[in-house]
Amino acid sequence: METKEKRFEQDIETFFLSDEGGYVSLKSSQFDVDKCICMDELCRFIEKTQPKAWAKYLKYYGENAQEKLYFRLEKCISEQGLIYVLRHGIEDLGIKLKVCYFKPETALNDLDVEHYEANILGCTRQFRYSPHNTNTIDMVLSVNGIPVVSIELKNQLTGQDYQCAIRQYKNDRSSKEFCFRLDHRFLVYFAVDLYEVWMTTQLKDGSTYFMPFNQGSNGAGVSGGAGNPDYPDGYATHYLWEEVLQRDSLMDILYRFISHVKEKDEETGKTKEKLLFPRYHQYDVVRKVLADVKENGSGKNYLIQHSAGSGKSNSIAWIAYRLASIHDANDEGIFDSVIVVTNRVVLDGQLQDTINSFEHKVGLVEAIDDKKNSHSLAEAINDGKKIIISTVQKFLFGYKDMDSYKGKKFAIIIDEAHQGQSGESARMLRRSLIDIDVAVKEYAEEQEIDVEDVDLTDEFINSVVGQGRHANQSFFAFTATPKGPTIEVFGTEYIGADGTPTKMPFHVYSMKQAIEEGFILDVLQDYTTIREAFKLVKVSEDNPELIEGAASKALFKYYKKHGYTITQKTEMLMANFLANGRFQINGKGKAMVVADSRANAVRYYLAIKQYLKDHPRESAGCDVMIAFLGEITLEEMPMEKPFTEASMNLDENGKYITTDKKFRKVFHSSQYNILVVANKYQTGFDEPLLHSMYVDKKLKSVAAVQTLSRLNRTCFGKASTFVLDFENTEEDIKKAFQPFYEESSMEGATDLNVVYDLRNKLNEYMLFNYDDVEKCNDFM
Repeated sequence: METKEKRFEQDIETFFLSDEGGYVSLKSSQFDVDKCICMDELCRFIEKTQPKAWAKYLKYYGENAQEKLYFRLEKCISEQGLIYVLRHGIEDLGIKLKVCYFKPETALNDLDVEHYEANILGCTRQFRYSPHNTNTIDMVLSVNGIPVVSIELKNQLTGQDYQCAIRQYKNDRSSKEFCFRLDHRFLVYFAVDLYEVWMTTQLKDGSTYFMPFNQGSNGAGVSGGAGNPDYPDGYATHYLWEEVLQRDSLMDILYRFISHVKEKDEETGKTKEKLLFPRYHQYDVVRKVLADVKENGSGKNYLIQHSAGSGKSNSIAWIAYRLASIHDANDEGIFDSVIVVTNRVVLDGQLQDTINSFEHKVGLVEAIDDKKNSHSLAEAINDGKKIIISTVQKFLFGYKDMDSYKGKKFAIIIDEAHQGQSGESARMLRRSLIDIDVAVKEYAEEQEIDVEDVDLTDEFINSVVGQGRHANQSFFAFTATPKGPTIEVFGTEYIGADGTPTKMPFHVYSMKQAIEEGFILDVLQDYTTIREAFKLVKVSEDNPELIEGAASKALFKYYKKHGYTITQKTEMLMANFLANGRFQINGKGKAMVVADSRANAVRYYLAIKQYLKDHPRESAGCDVMIAFLGEITLEEMPMEKPFTEASMNLDENGKYITTDKKFRKVFHSSQYNILVVANKYQTGFDEPLLHSMYVDKKLKSVAAVQTLSRLNRTCFGKASTFVLDFENTEEDIKKAFQPFYEESSMEGATDLNVVYDLRNKLNEYMLFNYDDVEKCNDFM
């Protein structure tokens, strides 16, 4: 049995120690168990790559140089973190020392290449990490004597799997150990078996959270579910050591992916720290995008269909950062600027924070936020800022201030492609950034006229010149729900099995995979319509466990009554939410009511307010907010002042809420737990505490997926969602979700098989919880 287990470890070690793997063998005994470092290797690297600085260091400290180096290194790591020290080195007595060198973007400087090749990457079996016990880690990878990767290897042939490795990390690897501090020695911990890989960046004993680091059931970047595909030539998890942890790849991840993030908890005010390590699909999409751009240069479009829960903001940040410095085979820069088009304030800050953790160059990122106008956008582009964040609307007004971009090339990243790929603003974006000389020449050739005869003062000609693809522009479009026009504009053309061409996304992380990996919840799992609920009432005599007594009577009366009102629907949804939804997520559950118009949203808001007033005991601790644009006057209340969102929402101090950021913050707090919306916050609203949704609006296609997906965000204590739909049918919603569950194409949807077997059940827990029939009669 032991031989089988050792064979797995030996095969992995054999790859690491090969020329392709790029590692050398280091024994555990070469590491100081108290310091968890191999100072001999680190000093050997410094002496080889920085001989003058090391000679000066030796002159100062003599035979104590190694010990002094350790104390200085340890002090810097404790204050700034290991990842910072790896990237920026240390300084002692005015002597600057690098502890590793990263691969340069170009091969123009021979010394930079030589320094990078001098790095000593070590592979150690049975690594002893503590002076307090004899425990060992199956395999450890180090950079110049500093351990950075921990791998516990398990083998199903010996009756163990990755879950055994996870339990070992949780139970036998104390977070109090010196080497397991966050960003101190190990930067990532892998639990690996023959079929799956899971990882974490921080050990927290029993509460340690591991996430899957798998390709997907059908392979990387294509539609499928959780897990990994079979690999006839070896182990299904081979990609971990052959791709991700191979020498060049690991060094690339250390330099350009891992990020130390500090986040302030809005409720507690405390600052939380964590390390961001890419999930496999994030690593894969960045790698594949860069490889394609290096090969083909500018002028191509890329559609990236990544589900909610994919970590899209970080993927955008990593791609933007890499595109800003990418060079072609001739070591020439491919793009002059990277422009990120987004409507999300959250992404603005996250993008800047992530990139700033890699490089500390002032002005690398220029955000054209609400405080800046379209003229500021033009200035940023004209000045050649490397990464620019803006809304697409600013191009509609800023193009006149933009210079002619002869010879300049741009990478344009679009967050939510279906929102940013069409319309006058998007056309103006393309027109603003074209190389006008090239575009005019192409137009003249198509029209078979001389270039001198192209009149750019003619609006029609000017518009035609600005349309279509341009060799100086590459678009990288992200969306979870691509529509047909989006696929047509940004999709990659493939030849199908029958020989016909079709357009498909360049890279996919499907909704199915995100659900199966646990990064989002399946909002259709507990979805029901009022019609289906009524059907259950009719068969409840034979199936009394489905829906009983008072709930059955109330539902029957509701359904049979013609012309039921918003007040009656409000009583139904509030009875449900107050009895069940609010107690979900450890008592923090929130609800969204989706109205079909602004007027009806206001009516729902007023009806809910009245219900809360009429039921003070049951509704204690509950309150409602509303979201809509503009102002509205109700026909039945003509004498009232027009209703506006700002005038109807108050913060904890009784002040009007006038900004989107404040709105989201207040709703996230314990002050409110019900939100009524009308054509607002049905997209891009990420509130993990949303558990219940009540839909009173006809939803079609993408709108249905985006609206119901407001519930799919996960958080601690959230195990389910609930949707009660007054307007749509199960078939409507199933049809809407089908194209986006796995992969979209111009040919149609991928078959869902049996995954959307919408369960025809509605128990008392889901809908009602009345104590007696009298209350039920009063309900209607």
